[in-house]
Amino acid sequence: MEVALVSAVTGALKPVLEKMTALLGDEYKRFKGVRKEIKSLTHELTAMDAFLLNMSGEEDPGVQDKVWMNEVRELSYDMEDSIDDFIQHVGDNDIKPDGFIEKIKSSLGKMKARRRIGSDIQGLKKQIIEVGERNERYKTPHAFSGPINAIVDTRALVIFEHASKLTGIDEPKAEIIKLLTEHDRCSSTQQVKIVSIVGPGGMGKTTLANQVYQDLKVKFECRAFLSVSQNPDMMNIMRTIRSQVSDQRFADTEEGSLQQLIINITDFLQDKRYFVVVDDIWDADAWKVIRRAFPESSSSSRIIITTRINDVAESCRSSFDGHVYHIRPLDMVHSRKLFHRRLFDSQEDCPSYLTEVSNQILKKCAGLPLAIIAISSLLANTERLEDLWNQVKESVGRALERNPSIDGMMKILSLSYFDLPPHLKTCLLYLSIFPEDSVIKKKVLIRRWIVERFIHAEGRYTSYEYGEWCFNELLNRNLILPGETDKYGRVKSCRVHDTILDFIISKSIEENFVTLVGVPNLNLGTLNKVRRLSLHASEKENLIRPTCPMLSHVRSLDLFEKPEKIPSLDEFKHLRVLDYGGCFYLENHHLRNIGRLFQLRYLNLIWTNISELPEEIGHLRCLEMLDIRGTEVYCLPSSIVNLKKLSKLLVKEEARFPNGIENMQALEMLKHVSLFRQPSNFAQELGQLKNLMKLVLDFVDYSDEFHEAIASCLHNLGSQSLRSLTILWGDNFLQQGPLCPMPLTLQKLVTTYTTIPRVPNWMGSLVNLQHLRLEVTEAGQEDLCILGALPALLILDLVIRARKTSKYTDWLRVSCEVGFQCLKKFYYRTQPEPAALVFMAGSMPRLEILEINYGPDGTESLDFGIENLPRLTTATWIIHGKKDVVEAEKAALERAGSRHPNYPTLVFRC
Repeated sequence: MEVALVSAVTGALKPVLEKMTALLGDEYKRFKGVRKEIKSLTHELTAMDAFLLNMSGEEDPGVQDKVWMNEVRELSYDMEDSIDDFIQHVGDNDIKPDGFIEKIKSSLGKMKARRRIGSDIQGLKKQIIEVGERNERYKTPHAFSGPINAIVDTRALVIFEHASKLTGIDEPKAEIIKLLTEHDRCSSTQQVKIVSIVGPGGMGKTTLANQVYQDLKVKFECRAFLSVSQNPDMMNIMRTIRSQVSDQRFADTEEGSLQQLIINITDFLQDKRYFVVVDDIWDADAWKVIRRAFPESSSSSRIIITTRINDVAESCRSSFDGHVYHIRPLDMVHSRKLFHRRLFDSQEDCPSYLTEVSNQILKKCAGLPLAIIAISSLLANTERLEDLWNQVKESVGRALERNPSIDGMMKILSLSYFDLPPHLKTCLLYLSIFPEDSVIKKKVLIRRWIVERFIHAEGRYTSYEYGEWCFNELLNRNLILPGETDKYGRVKSCRVHDTILDFIISKSIEENFVTLVGVPNLNLGTLNKVRRLSLHASEKENLIRPTCPMLSHVRSLDLFEKPEKIPSLDEFKHLRVLDYGGCFYLENHHLRNIGRLFQLRYLNLIWTNISELPEEIGHLRCLEMLDIRGTEVYCLPSSIVNLKKLSKLLVKEEARFPNGIENMQALEMLKHVSLFRQPSNFAQELGQLKNLMKLVLDFVDYSDEFHEAIASCLHNLGSQSLRSLTILWGDNFLQQGPLCPMPLTLQKLVTTYTTIPRVPNWMGSLVNLQHLRLEVTEAGQEDLCILGALPALLILDLVIRARKTSKYTDWLRVSCEVGFQCLKKFYYRTQPEPAALVFMAGSMPRLEILEINYGPDGTESLDFGIENLPRLTTATWIIHGKKDVVEAEKAALERAGSRHPNYPTLVFRC
């Protein structure tokens, strides 16, 4: 069921409206007075929600509007807390009082809760009326539209920057000129060529494009340089193009439609050689209109576009014969040169006592020219004292000092932020929780987004799959940086550039979205109620003091830097997210009273010293995710089976489960479970989990007598929801015979530390399998045919642990008859002896990524036939052997790559 979303824009208004609607249902009809107040509030809140959504697109609303928006958001959180308290006291039907006295106490408690919710709603209604009246009373004619004083577009200034003042521009400029001027090996020299320059805001894309434009424009008959921006006026853009390419003013008053104007430009350019720079494109649809003005059969014409969005860059590139150029940050040498040029006459003039702090500042700027220029401009007006420069250093990425230079940088970064839809704004701001330079795991981040109700399932996508789309979209827009990748090329983590972090911290503080405590020199601002608390502490610091504001309303609590003094849970009441991950000093007593956190959805205890979960954890009826990997918890409490909403349970492999796991019907992910350390009926109960989608099983201490029970369990799961199965140490289990009938819903099957003699025949029945990792002792053509017949297979990771005496160490031939019609990624490893592979014509027609890890056979003629893989983009070879043999193999493979029509990227590792 679709859930109401919380956002940085509207606060908790949507969940409040959903819960108010529920309070108007039959279940609460006995609370007549409350229902009347709720009805009158609902209409007012709906209007407020619509207003906040409209205002979310305003880049710089007026001060009064900001105040009003913040007040409404704060009220929405307070209202949700009050409603949750009420539902907790009157709506818990799972607990039935025993005896006459207990029933009287329960009834009195519900009456008290009814009076309190009535009083709370009346008080909140009064506050809403007062907020609305105050906003109307002090509203000015310009309050809704924000400040009207003009703001200079700082990007325009770089066009007028003299080349002698630029740093680190020569190499990228030469690379782009080469891309524009070299003859493509497989295209006519008369074709239009395009280069898409893509990168984050402030990276110098406009500067680079302009320098190339200045160098090449004299070689073209017609030329134009124009900026598009986020909300392009197409008529004005076309008039600009027409005026610049013809070198004549095209009057705004001239008659004609957009279509006629495009035709006019196309006709004018038809037989001419033109060079056009289209700067700052935000939307592929805008480009589709603009490109219609440029004829394709023009005499070696050239186009450059700049954008912050990878998909837009690719869309533009694909319109003509072109390339995507990912602009790179400045290296330290050029960063230092730019920094010193702005502050001193030369690098040698930098005082030695400022060298270290200067280098630290540059490290934080991470090669972003805009950040270097902004900070150096700030330092130019700062006395050259080490202490003062250290203060500025702390401000980079910490949302501290503001001056015109910093504001200009924030203005450029804000363009990317305000181009986001509300839910992506919220997902981005949430990253302000994490400390500077953190490597943030994608899985952790998406799970947090889900339990915070920032995202939900969309259409046929699960909430996690939609979270992956959101994560990838932030990468696509260059607002986060990719971190680690797995062997399949998938991004597993991300980082946030310090200047982006600076921006999102300032927005989070402004909107009271996140409160950071323990960050050096960071001003907490006004003492509002804290909604999301992130504690950055050293071991000895005590960050929670009596003066800390309003902790009972905290919705998420994160502890970083391994603090020794951990706050008591008694301070908190409405926590949804509790992340103790990595807290070395966390002990069992710190979980005392955790059962009172009736709204807790996410509990992370990974890599802590916890050795026992309290029985009261079973009271956490809203808990959705529990991670106790890396702890000393070896036995789960019996009450854990009462967690009816728990969907993700991650335990260490030695953990023992209680009886009754079949009651945990919300479970979607369970990892990782050592089957033969569990109660005797565990496999039977496990097979009854109808919603389990991802399962990791450890077969250490396997016994044949349980084979049938486990096979039956997996079949039951596979006939319901199971999509992903990982088997560890499962050799004996998989060799005992076929898993019949098969878990047909499986989309991913991974075997680790599990080697079986051959590819089993039953594997051909996995018709929905998309990802397979398999280790076999030997493989022949018949084994390839079984795998190739899998109709949905996209990723195959095949390990052959071939023996020298095996009859299957000859060449394996992959042909169109073998199959693999959908395969996109193939990872092939043989050890210790080579089992050579050759691709015949027509094989693997959709393969894009190939990795082969093998020991060479000592010849120079080894040819895998990669030219027969029509869609190949990247081939990686991991070759083991003597240096001269490896070099000969490398040369042979490079020759094969040069014959491929796609000219795939070749990567060699030894």
